[in-house]
Amino acid sequence: MTQSVRLADAAAPVRLIARAIDLCRLIPYSLIAFIGRFSIAAVFWKSGQTKIQGLAIDIVEGTVELGIPSLSGSAVPLFTEEYKVPLLPPELAASLAAFGEHFFPVLILLGLATRFSALALLGMTLVIQLFVYPGAYPTHGVWAAVLLLLAAKGPGVLAIDHLIAKRYGYNH
Repeated sequence: MTQSVRLADAAAPVRLIARAIDLCRLIPYSLIAFIGRFSIAAVFWKSGQTKIQGLAIDIVEGTVELGIPSLSGSAVPLFTEEYKVPLLPPELAASLAAFGEHFFPVLILLGLATRFSALALLGMTLVIQLFVYPGAYPTHGVWAAVLLLLAAKGPGVLAIDHLIAKRYGYNH
């Protein structure tokens, strides 16, 4: 009789845990993906904004200053003195980074070419981790996890990719 009481007592926490897991399963993937898309886009966009002048759009704070974008005066020295990305001249590295940190976040935010854009930013993340800030793995690991999730599972239904896939009968 003592054993059956112990099993019954143990069953309540197991049921509680199972119920909590079931509730977590109700969270729509599209909500998770949208939050991930917005968050990772903001990280890279804000970094890109530090490399240009003439166009300032802060998607988090909601500030906008329109103009013709160009590399900021500090971008090339930053790549020359601090980042020191191998194999690329600092001018090219600064231009590519500024472009990538603006172009791919916009695509990810729209949910357009999401998987491709996530892989592009994952490549950038790997370069940053390996050559620029190797001690910042906790930050880059979070970025990589979000980008890998988007590459593997896609942007969810709140995305242009979903509309395109639906239009052409592709179950992405």
